[in-house]
Amino acid sequence: MTFREAIRKRARKEPRRIVFPEGDEPRTLKAVAEVQRLGLAEPVLLGEPEAVRSALGSVGGDPDGLEVVDPGSLKGVGPYVRALLDRRRAKGMTEAEARERVRDPLFRGALMVALEEVDGSVAGAVNSTGDVLRAGIQCVGTQQGIKVVSSSFYMVTRDFRGRGEEILTFTDGAVIPDPSAERLAHIAAGASRARRLVVGDSPVVAFLSYSTKGSAEGKSVTKVREALEIFRDMEPGTPADGEFQADTALIQEVARRKAPHSAVGGDANVLVFPDLDAGNIAYKLVERLAGAGAVGPIVQGLRRPCNDLSRGAGPEEIVDVTCITALMAG
Repeated sequence: MTFREAIRKRARKEPRRIVFPEGDEPRTLKAVAEVQRLGLAEPVLLGEPEAVRSALGSVGGDPDGLEVVDPGSLKGVGPYVRALLDRRRAKGMTEAEARERVRDPLFRGALMVALEEVDGSVAGAVNSTGDVLRAGIQCVGTQQGIKVVSSSFYMVTRDFRGRGEEILTFTDGAVIPDPSAERLAHIAAGASRARRLVVGDSPVVAFLSYSTKGSAEGKSVTKVREALEIFRDMEPGTPADGEFQADTALIQEVARRKAPHSAVGGDANVLVFPDLDAGNIAYKLVERLAGAGAVGPIVQGLRRPCNDLSRGAGPEEIVDVTCITALMAG
């Protein structure tokens, strides 16, 4: 079973309510029609109701089989205004500003997630990552014990160590450019928690570097070592080691030579890159040169899931992210 088949099968077992703030966007509507057809989730669309229902019907969806909310209407916005003010008053937001902000579809969707009216949100086909994350952070907030919101790519790889197709978590590849040691540890924690829900297995975490266990020194190496120690205190039940070069993290034969006493070397499935340059370059190289599938970026660290899409995402990718969002809500 492929990764796509697996996440769809698991999402179908317990369909979640997922809001789509970009409810009138054509690719999103095609994805929603497929989600309806396969019973993967219970979609809620934001947009002008008559136009959204008409457009959904034109792409084969069931316009009467879901809820459509007009974010521009001020009817019934009181709970959203109060919730946003509770979160942002200390930052200087006024009631008038909150009342205006809840008409923004991204904020309305994120507030629906925060108030548990829906289980998660999927947006970003036409909005920037920064805007999607801003709404999630301001309205939903971070998980207990997590200080930063970051991202992972789930890389679907060929058989490279005799275990068949594998899913590797690459983090962070899209959000935080140059994390401190503490922030890198929180990125790793967010990725580990998300992997348990998305992939359904146990994370084995490797903190990557150009050094393996003291083979080199430098500012970046020191940061990675410090991040590992912070992570171990945060997530004591999760196997983690480093600093590792990538081959030590992934290949047992190499790990036996370079890190013979490590319980993680050669078996890692969560790769923590020292900065955004490394993570982003790595996922694109593995995708293009090794033919791996790249699913993401998936947002991690939020209290409840608000996921971002690539603005080039097609309907199938939006369906995948919808399923992942549903699983993260679990």
